[in-house]
Amino acid sequence: MRAVPPCGTPRQSPEGTERTAKPKETKETNLLEKTKEPNVKPPILVVEDDAAVSQTVVALLEAEGYSVQEAGSSAEALEQLARNNYPIVLSDIYLDERSGLDILRRARALNPQCAVILMTARGSLETVLEATRAGAFDYIAKPFPLDRLVEVVRNAEHSLQESPFVAGATTGAPPALIGNSPAMVEAYKFISRVAATDTTVLLQGETGTGKERVARLIHDSSPRRNNRFVVVDCGAMPGTLLEAELFGALRGAYTSADRDRIGLLESAEGGTVFLDEIGEIDPAFQLRLLRFLQEREVRPLGSAASRKVDVRVIAASNRDLRRFVAEKKLRDDLWYRLQVTSFELAPLRERSQDIPLLAQHFLEIFRERFGKAPQLSDEAMKLAIRYSWPGNVRQLQNVLERLTILHPGAVVNEEVFRDALAALDPSGGGGGKARLSSDTLAEAEEEHIRKVLAATHGNKTRAAELLGIERKTLYRKLEKMRPVSS
Repeated sequence: MRAVPPCGTPRQSPEGTERTAKPKETKETNLLEKTKEPNVKPPILVVEDDAAVSQTVVALLEAEGYSVQEAGSSAEALEQLARNNYPIVLSDIYLDERSGLDILRRARALNPQCAVILMTARGSLETVLEATRAGAFDYIAKPFPLDRLVEVVRNAEHSLQESPFVAGATTGAPPALIGNSPAMVEAYKFISRVAATDTTVLLQGETGTGKERVARLIHDSSPRRNNRFVVVDCGAMPGTLLEAELFGALRGAYTSADRDRIGLLESAEGGTVFLDEIGEIDPAFQLRLLRFLQEREVRPLGSAASRKVDVRVIAASNRDLRRFVAEKKLRDDLWYRLQVTSFELAPLRERSQDIPLLAQHFLEIFRERFGKAPQLSDEAMKLAIRYSWPGNVRQLQNVLERLTILHPGAVVNEEVFRDALAALDPSGGGGGKARLSSDTLAEAEEEHIRKVLAATHGNKTRAAELLGIERKTLYRKLEKMRPVSS
């Protein structure tokens, strides 16, 4: 077990040994009661085996007025928890022979109201789901903006003052989602939080970012996983046909209706319906969809009777739905209903650190499917990380499949990889200058963000509103921005 450096030494209570001599019940009661006193911040236990990270976190929280104790190992953390019932615990996930999940379970066993915040640089959907099941309050990815950490801790503090935290339980073992970037950790958190509910979900993001994949993971992680998951491409059908597909139709309801037909919503009873490209639906049909989302009743075409159905709806779009509302292409009341629980999937260019993991994952799949698969040279991998990937993860998968089938060698060099990009790039830019010179666009975007932040005096919430993006998207962009040269 690594010795804890001086900066990681737990801060002693001024009561010294007299504190440990008090009955456990009295001490725990005092800690919990103090959190309810006005203007008294709850004590926090920080569990982190990286001394530099621990020093930074502790200094930040103490500057915010919190009383902080440190633990540099899982054993020390468990010892601290046995002595003090902390209202808030902030722990790294990957520690030593034990993990932050062990700390989470112990803290919640000792105090079911304890708000446990987990930190990690290696997030996965399975870990986030397990943390959610065990009652984690939040889960943040390293490296994180310091103001983001303060925001999460304040939210935990408010939860203690308002009501006990109750985690939403999820069951089952969903399939893996690839990536451990901060953007992917946010996606894992979203999936884990909405899976156990029946709320309507809206997924937004560019083509190829994995919206259907996330929808399936929400379904597979939910109590509905043993029932049907039905995909409907809303952009491929005109309004009348889409209405008949979703709600069903009686014989004679329209020209080609030669028999009674059960709609997809009713056929998915107990399961999930995924409405892809929701922004493309006919305006005349939008009111019927809105009423269904509110009432959960279907009335087949040609029928005078409605009947209840138990089905969850997940919608998705790669279009700017706010602009659609402004242009009267999408009803604002339908937009508000969909927007209640929404998530924007980051494009691959904003989570390029996941590209090596994704490439390895796809190549392993192709090796099993085709009996062979090449490896990417270091130069080819660097090119993949620099490339802008307009088609996102789907494009990466297609490029690697092409290389697996057509490249005879065991290793793909930079030139071969560039040629494969060019072959599958509809713009003709491929891996050449047209796509890889996106630095100019990135610099222009960064300059615009800096100007907006300056105009808002650093207020990120207001800046995100002016930029027309979510605050977490702004945080991701700020993390990737290049430092201004002096």
